[in-house]
Amino acid sequence: MKGLRDVIGRVRGWRRDWHERSKLERIDLYTRLTLCSITWFFAVSWGLLPLGAILDEGPVAMALGAAFLAANLAQSVLSNRNLTPAFDDYRGTEPFPPGRLRLPVALQVLMTGLLVALAAVGGVKDEGLVLLVLDLPVAFLIPYVLIVPVRTFLLHATVFSATALGLLAAVGVPAGLLLGAVVSLVVVTLLVLVSARPSVWSLSVMWQAEEARDMQARLAVAEERLRFGRDMHDVLGRNLSVIALKSELAVELAQRGNPAAMDQMVEVQRIARASQQEVRDVVRGYREADLPTELMGARGVLQAAGITCTVEGADGPAGIGAPAAVQAALGWVVRETATNVLRHGDPRHCWIRLARRRDAVVLEVENDGAGATRPLGGADDDDGGGSGLAGLRVRLGALGGSLTAGPAGDDLFRVTATVPLTAPRPDANGHLAPSPEPPSAPSATPSALPEER
Repeated sequence: MKGLRDVIGRVRGWRRDWHERSKLERIDLYTRLTLCSITWFFAVSWGLLPLGAILDEGPVAMALGAAFLAANLAQSVLSNRNLTPAFDDYRGTEPFPPGRLRLPVALQVLMTGLLVALAAVGGVKDEGLVLLVLDLPVAFLIPYVLIVPVRTFLLHATVFSATALGLLAAVGVPAGLLLGAVVSLVVVTLLVLVSARPSVWSLSVMWQAEEARDMQARLAVAEERLRFGRDMHDVLGRNLSVIALKSELAVELAQRGNPAAMDQMVEVQRIARASQQEVRDVVRGYREADLPTELMGARGVLQAAGITCTVEGADGPAGIGAPAAVQAALGWVVRETATNVLRHGDPRHCWIRLARRRDAVVLEVENDGAGATRPLGGADDDDGGGSGLAGLRVRLGALGGSLTAGPAGDDLFRVTATVPLTAPRPDANGHLAPSPEPPSAPSATPSALPEER
């Protein structure tokens, strides 16, 4: 009873292990078991049945037959053990250790010699000899066909066949049996070639497709991380700059005893809470920048920092007349460039111009003070290696637009964004998507700041 329970438990474990495998893992296991079973099918049928006739042929024939059977079984065991390394070598994951072929080659030579000796002493005759020749190379060829190229495999099989047939002819095997042996060797060589190699090739292609899907999934995760980091940079960059600016202003007002310091801190509190909501919206993937609000917020922030800001074309067809997707993309440009104007250089003036040129909207953000330090707008190399302009280029590129940034003369720096009016709306990952846009969360851009009194 205990033995029966152990067998039942083992069977249930195998069944559970089978169901836990993926479909591809099941196909892989099925292919390996099939190739292993082919070896044993030949060994216990065509390799064993003809040996029954040697029982009446004397002790020498019986000894040779028993030795051939033992060598055949040992070769089958080695063939099964070498199948997995041969799989790995064919797929290119790990080379086949050359040392593992030494014993199979030696056994193959021994089996060939034993078969020739059996034929010489008359241990096997007629159909039995043909069947043994058919079984002779199977166990060795199944893993070997996966290790070497097809041309090399056919060349080596031809050399082996010619050698075996020459030895059989040398010991006096009749021409009719030699012809049968030739057919057997050709059939078994082609059988192994068209069964083992295509099966493993198909399995290798499926594994490559599976690995490609895994890689695609990892790339999608990496792309989403980049999108999230870019959006977080765009959302928090300017708001944190505004918070820092207003906090400094509140400190100065408090030192002077000006009650407006409380108003500034209230505004800081409001911006911080709005930033929290914007972060939540970024996580959901629904947040979009609003161009009119961003223009108004940029003007207020820059003026509060003592920078004169002039906005042109916001009320024209290039501004409120542009499609929502275009306005959203340009809103991100306004937000990022305003942040960079605050962070870099020593600007006194900033000009934001919107214009419609043919079938595109062009936004130019220009500021002076670029000669004081490194070029303005270069958020690509701000502290910590930000991704401001790089992120904007990705956004605009998804819409078919472009962004350029560079010096525009003495002490001037200009950022130019161009977006086609026919640009489709990108999805949350920056891909083009023709689907209707979801309702965007209200922008939490800080309003214009009051001038210090």
